[in-house]
Amino acid sequence: MIRLLARTAVFLLAAAIGVVLTDVLFDAFGWETFDVVWGDPLGFVLAVVIFALAQAVLSPFFAQLARRNAPTLVGAVGLITTYVALLVASLASDGLTISGWQGWVIGPIVVWLVTMLATFLLPAFILKQAVEERRDRD
Repeated sequence: MIRLLARTAVFLLAAAIGVVLTDVLFDAFGWETFDVVWGDPLGFVLAVVIFALAQAVLSPFFAQLARRNAPTLVGAVGLITTYVALLVASLASDGLTISGWQGWVIGPIVVWLVTMLATFLLPAFILKQAVEERRDRD
């Protein structure tokens, strides 16, 4: 049960990092096509939860669909589910707005890359912190 909660926390945090860094990157380029609505913090949290939940639910579905019908698309399942999950999150909450070609083409790619890296690196970072804290106590 603790592992499930830890994985869920890591995935939610990775999703939040992916969305936030994409927003920051788009702001740096002056693109207003992928925006986190910072005036509505609850909307942002809701958008991240909806995004993560949609991605968790859709990923196995798209993976099986790709394996059965188009095996060459199996590698793109993460990117496809990121796109669909962002679409669901932007439609279902007021915390994330996506528009224009940059928002719908570049945005999902950046969110996917950052979320993938964060999901890979966060457990190692958290484990390292826990080990260091335990050493300090002993």
